[in-house]
Amino acid sequence: MAAVLRTLRQGGYGAVTLDGIARKVKRARTSLYRRWPSKRHLVAYAVLSEMGASPATDTGTLRGDLQATVGTLLRAFGGPLRQALPGLVADMAHDVQLAGAFRREVLEPRRQSMRAAFARAKARGEARDDPEVELLLDMLTGPFYYRVLFGHAPISRRMASDVVEHVLRIARRD
Repeated sequence: MAAVLRTLRQGGYGAVTLDGIARKVKRARTSLYRRWPSKRHLVAYAVLSEMGASPATDTGTLRGDLQATVGTLLRAFGGPLRQALPGLVADMAHDVQLAGAFRREVLEPRRQSMRAAFARAKARGEARDDPEVELLLDMLTGPFYYRVLFGHAPISRRMASDVVEHVLRIARRD
């Protein structure tokens, strides 16, 4: 995975090939193909290993949980995911299996942990009973994906903090 992540950082998604990675790790290309049927599967696995499974640790407050969530996104999108995402999204548009695997293995566990954060906040009386949680999850994560895919604005700590504050305004019990 280190070789894939290093290649993504240095040359982006287009620079990753199974042949190239096999040479870098001094393995037969067939050994990589046994585990990952294609470059896109290898890159998706590397991205997942870099991001981790669960962003929303229980900090005791909704603000803390959301800050932990955007903190993982800030780190991920500041690293190799920034270079991998556009190519990966393009491949997912044409590969139903890859798109399904990415949703199952990357997006869904992360969204589930964030749903749990909102449920904890509701139980503590921090969040309204009726927020549209799925939309809040999109609002929390969407700006990161959008900025990486379109490159129109930077991803920064300030931006991440602002996203949390906007989501909190909607979710909080007033």
